[in-house]
Amino acid sequence: MSKKVLIPIATGSEEMEAVTIIDMMVRAGYEVVVASADFSGQLTMTGSRGITLNANCRLVDVADDEFDAVILPGGVGGSEIFRDSTVLIEILRQQMYEGKLVAAICAAPALVLAHHKLYPDALMTCHPSFQDHITEQNWRVKRVTLDVTHNLITSQGPGTALEFAMEIIIRLSGKAHAWTVAEPMVTIPTLQYHKMGEA
Repeated sequence: MSKKVLIPIATGSEEMEAVTIIDMMVRAGYEVVVASADFSGQLTMTGSRGITLNANCRLVDVADDEFDAVILPGGVGGSEIFRDSTVLIEILRQQMYEGKLVAAICAAPALVLAHHKLYPDALMTCHPSFQDHITEQNWRVKRVTLDVTHNLITSQGPGTALEFAMEIIIRLSGKAHAWTVAEPMVTIPTLQYHKMGEA
């Protein structure tokens, strides 16, 4: 069964993270909704490094849709917009209450999830420069952290975006499907997934 994922973006979102996540979800065969969280509702925006990013709808237009995963790219400016978006926070709360997957990378775990205390007991990581936003008992140094109990995946930054996206695919569709995505890309993790072998 096909999966449907929501990827919000905003002015100041980290381009490498956003594009890697979007690309990997498309490669996995998911229905990918890239939604603008900008308060202006604009669909074209500038990322954290000055690169243009495009959404295919406004966040408010898909607020009542159901998603198998909601995935937040980082970038300080984008994460601050996410933090202040009542629509996005309500979507995240609903996702959490239904036990569905939420994933966040870079500044987003700290500035969005931790700020709103959405997962006060969850293990998580984020960009090391925002480590102080996460309680010591919850903080993990790992590049990608999966909290199975809370169905939450977090990661540290642009350099971990591919691993982060692959972990999301594994969580949604199993290791065997992740292998079919990873193998043609000739990624280092493909060897790991191939050896694991199980779904």
